[in-house]
Amino acid sequence: MNSTIFISKYEPQIYAIFRFVAGFLFLWHGSQKLFAFPQEAHEMPAFIMFIAGPIEFFGGILIMIGLWTPWVAFICSGEMAFAYWSVHGTHALHPVMNGGELAIIYCFAFLFIAARGSGILSIDQFLEKRKQK
Repeated sequence: MNSTIFISKYEPQIYAIFRFVAGFLFLWHGSQKLFAFPQEAHEMPAFIMFIAGPIEFFGGILIMIGLWTPWVAFICSGEMAFAYWSVHGTHALHPVMNGGELAIIYCFAFLFIAARGSGILSIDQFLEKRKQK
């Protein structure tokens, strides 16, 4: 019996889309902190804006295009773990109660990307292929 579902043959392409979408959505959180666009719903301390903003904005772009992906995704994952425990986790332990679901899902999505690497349709892959020639 074949336990593989029909979509599994597209795993590399689906992963590339996942990496792109995760980076694209993440960069907008940084854009809110750095450029106030789109407008942030609430005020944030300056240290969050000046540390998290660049990590989220530039990290999102680099993950999206697949450049230095494992390292960048690992840093973004750590930032999201820190965000959860320093901002959300201080209000309540349960993510639904403290509003930290997004921080947790980003943390583990980026941890997965860090472990999996850039995959296809990435600058890392292009550079690796060029180096092999």
